[in-house]
Amino acid sequence: MQRIVVIVAVLLLAIKFTAYLLTGSVSVLTDALESLANVSAGFIGLFSLYIAAQPKDQNHPYGHGKAEFLSAGVEGSLIIVAGSVILYKSSYSILHPQPIHQLDWGIGLIAFSALVNFITGSISIRKGNKNNSPALIASGKHLQTDTYSTIGIIVGLVVIYYTKIYWLDGVVGILFAIIILVAGYRILRKSIAGMMDEADYALLQQMVDALNKNRQENWVDIHNLRVIKYGGQLHVDCHLTVPWYMNIREAHREVDDLAALIRKDFGDTIELFVHSDGCLYTQCSICGKRECPVRQSPFEKRIEWTRENLLNDERHNGLPYLADKSHSDNLQDDENKMPEGK
Repeated sequence: MQRIVVIVAVLLLAIKFTAYLLTGSVSVLTDALESLANVSAGFIGLFSLYIAAQPKDQNHPYGHGKAEFLSAGVEGSLIIVAGSVILYKSSYSILHPQPIHQLDWGIGLIAFSALVNFITGSISIRKGNKNNSPALIASGKHLQTDTYSTIGIIVGLVVIYYTKIYWLDGVVGILFAIIILVAGYRILRKSIAGMMDEADYALLQQMVDALNKNRQENWVDIHNLRVIKYGGQLHVDCHLTVPWYMNIREAHREVDDLAALIRKDFGDTIELFVHSDGCLYTQCSICGKRECPVRQSPFEKRIEWTRENLLNDERHNGLPYLADKSHSDNLQDDENKMPEGK
């Protein structure tokens, strides 16, 4: 089905450029250039998906997932270039309006392309839902979105056809050039954010909610949480604080439980790195473990995990935190002096 979508896109691109050659309309050129950018980006996207699907190797220990971000960057750049060309041509058309030829043919060809686009998009979405294919669903929705923008251009062409006010062609072109430029900027912005490992706060919040909902009593604290997305794979790093008297096997069991929880809610395409810390006496008042053989102070309150405090690179403490090295050293000394469990 994906091949059919690409073939249809190429054929419709040829039809739209034919309509532009017949009419000389900037509005039609707008639709044609947008389709050209989308088709070019589609081929680049298919290649990037092939690269991203390659397994990690010695040269790429985190895999090849960022190829998708690079592809999106190229797509956004192509759309911005197309929008800039349209903006220039449309502005020139307003200053120097020219008669538009064979507008009826142009409207007919563009309307035909819009109809085929919508039908192909609907079939792609239906096939995608049937086969559980996000790629096909996304392609179908993209085709339908193109249809709506084409309808807007058709409306403008119909008005020009009946009024003979040819400078309106440039106005329609500028309007859709702005829409295209904004879309290109958003795609490029998202691509740069992915390549720069910008935090996905919505995803982080989902993970924080899942951790709070399934919190276990041996999980005294979680901090230094990092979530990085490489294509379709997530890399999750964090520090898990457990009772200090646990042996390596017991602590590792808690790490396994944490990993199982995250994979249950976010899928198996996750690479998880968890560093286990032993608890400090200053955490007794926030530790909800019921039967702790070495508790130094009674439980007072449970600290609700939030996106902000899980991102911090410091353990949560029941005592006010003093961010100086001597305090940290004292806490470490106190940890080393804590009595062994019986």
